[in-house]
Amino acid sequence: MAKHRLTSRRSSVRGVQLVGLTAALAAAAGTSAVAISPSAGPANATTSATASQLDAMTAARIERRDLASRDMARFDLSLESTRKAQADAAAVAKARAAKLSANANLTQRRALALAAAKAQAALKAKAVAAAAAKAKAEAIAKAKAAPKVVLPTTGYHLTAGFGQAGGRWANNHTGLDFAAPIGTPIDSVMAGEVIQADYEGAYGRQVKVRHADGTVTSYSHMSAFTVSVGDTVQAGDQVGAIGVTGNTTGPHVHFEVLPGGGDPIDPKPWLREHGVNP
Repeated sequence: MAKHRLTSRRSSVRGVQLVGLTAALAAAAGTSAVAISPSAGPANATTSATASQLDAMTAARIERRDLASRDMARFDLSLESTRKAQADAAAVAKARAAKLSANANLTQRRALALAAAKAQAALKAKAVAAAAAKAKAEAIAKAKAAPKVVLPTTGYHLTAGFGQAGGRWANNHTGLDFAAPIGTPIDSVMAGEVIQADYEGAYGRQVKVRHADGTVTSYSHMSAFTVSVGDTVQAGDQVGAIGVTGNTTGPHVHFEVLPGGGDPIDPKPWLREHGVNP
């Protein structure tokens, strides 16, 4: 009898161990445990152990499922954050590339505009230089073609000569008088620079021109000036018009020649030496 009870007790323990092993295997596999009734032993002990183990297995399974759900949520959130960061980075890179492209296009347009402006400026400078060269060549040609010396007026007759004395003058006459109608042009006899254009007492309106060799020629009794001080004139360029200003008895130009700007000399020989005969 004692031997039978010992055998029953051992069978009950083995049944509980078998149930625990089965529950552990079921928990590890994540499946519902299937209660295995022991082949022997007290029914109340087996039922109590199986219920407790099933509760533990259920709680463990729920916890694992919640943990897996939380891990999956974290993974999804992390993946979404990564995707958003990548999208933001791609958008920033795209915007930067667009800005760089726009800056490159603007730089290229500016370079093209600058090159066009430089080319236009070069063409303009070339045209200006060509025009200046042409004007200079024309001036040189005109100077070469122009007479070296001319008479101070045309359509005239001489009414007084150098050194002539008489009641009309306070002293001997200092030049030649070329009489002609009022308004007849008076010309510079040689190329030079205008050094005077003013009213000069008894000489009336007077112009003086200094020539390259220092000689000064004077033109008096004008009705009007056609030049100003500082002007450059060529032989034959008009400097004024015949009039009756100053001390005069009729319309004429009183012409004088002053070597070096000093005392006057007889204009007749000087004009002849320069190729003209009054």
